[in-house]
Amino acid sequence: MERFQFDVAEKAPLAERMRPTTFDDLVGQRDILGDGASLRILVEQGKYSSFLFWGPPGTGKTTAGKIMAHRSGAKFVHLSAALSNVKEVRAALEQSRDRHVIEGKRDLLFLDEVHRFNRAQQDVLLSYLEGGSVIFIGATTENPSFVLNAALLSRCQLFSFSPLSGDDMRVVLQRALNAEQGLNGRYELCSEAEAALIAFSDGDARRALSTLELASVIAPGNKIDVALIERALQRKALRYDRAGEEHYNLISALHKSVRNSDPDATLYWLVRMIESGEDLRFLARRLIRMASEDVGLADPRGLDMAIAAQKAVESIGLPECDLALAQAAVYLAMAPKSNALYVGVGEAKKDVMQRLDEPVPFHLRNAPTKMMAELGYGKGYKYAHDFDIGVAGMDCLPPSLKGRRYYRPKAFGFEVKLAERLKRIEEAKEKDLFSQKRKDRRE
Repeated sequence: MERFQFDVAEKAPLAERMRPTTFDDLVGQRDILGDGASLRILVEQGKYSSFLFWGPPGTGKTTAGKIMAHRSGAKFVHLSAALSNVKEVRAALEQSRDRHVIEGKRDLLFLDEVHRFNRAQQDVLLSYLEGGSVIFIGATTENPSFVLNAALLSRCQLFSFSPLSGDDMRVVLQRALNAEQGLNGRYELCSEAEAALIAFSDGDARRALSTLELASVIAPGNKIDVALIERALQRKALRYDRAGEEHYNLISALHKSVRNSDPDATLYWLVRMIESGEDLRFLARRLIRMASEDVGLADPRGLDMAIAAQKAVESIGLPECDLALAQAAVYLAMAPKSNALYVGVGEAKKDVMQRLDEPVPFHLRNAPTKMMAELGYGKGYKYAHDFDIGVAGMDCLPPSLKGRRYYRPKAFGFEVKLAERLKRIEEAKEKDLFSQKRKDRRE
């Protein structure tokens, strides 16, 4: 692939000096920009239209746009919806249309933070996109389904950019340390400092390179250690590895603190993981698991709270979503606990996996055809609502599992009421009350 050099000033920030100039050099995003990937094929075939790039900061959206502009021979016009108003964007689009008419060339308009325009303002773009006088790329860190209007979405091809992995970040940092346009081998980044920098960067290459550059400026010698990274970050570099033992140690501590109804320990471990750069989506998923495994039906609202926290993570991210995670975690810690569902599912799964698959009893089968009814499908079925206690006197498990108990509610929270309900059902069985149909249902 052809290589070129962006026009970058010698004293430009390290992140700008290290900006990749080819798709082969771009770290990450292999699923859309790797060999044979969709966006790369479009670029290589010269099929430029209108695109939306959705992903976190520092994942290569602007870089991909610049490479596309060079490949297409287009002038790269970079605007931000956070800094430019609609009038300025319209003026840029008009200039691009005039250039296309006069010179037969197109500009590539890269509109960063396109979600900052409201839905009415986004309509300004539509006619220019339809005319094809400009290659348009709208970049956003927000979910396009929530922040962009349907008309704009329908006119653009959407590509999702993912946070860089730990391995990707190591490549970015090592390139910057060794490249001539980077730090040119003048500094050594110790392994612990590298791990801390990767954790805090959270998949954002620009953030990592900016921190590395500041650390190199304040370094008294040629070694960059954890202390220097802490100074550059203006915060403590917590010992953490999102893929290593400390990750599992901390999530174990959080889970067990919730299970043991300790809200103070719950907050401590949660905040420690958030501040260490843990994936917030992972934390939200684990809270959902805790809600079902350790709270269960003792407080059914626990699951609602955990799912609400997950939605907050997806829709607003940090720093705003930290309180939503804390709210859900403390609620679960303070909720009455029951693992009855967890135990019941495990026992049911064991029976399913270790026993023969028995046929469904005939009285539980539907009989949608006459032939099936003649074969006995549905024979003996009793409609629960026909009986005074709302339960019919029939077994619903296979014969070999008759009397099996998987769900045994505990004497905590809402499960107290469920236990009482089960007790009444058992007493009804003993007194043979299932033959007493409701008066308004008797034939």
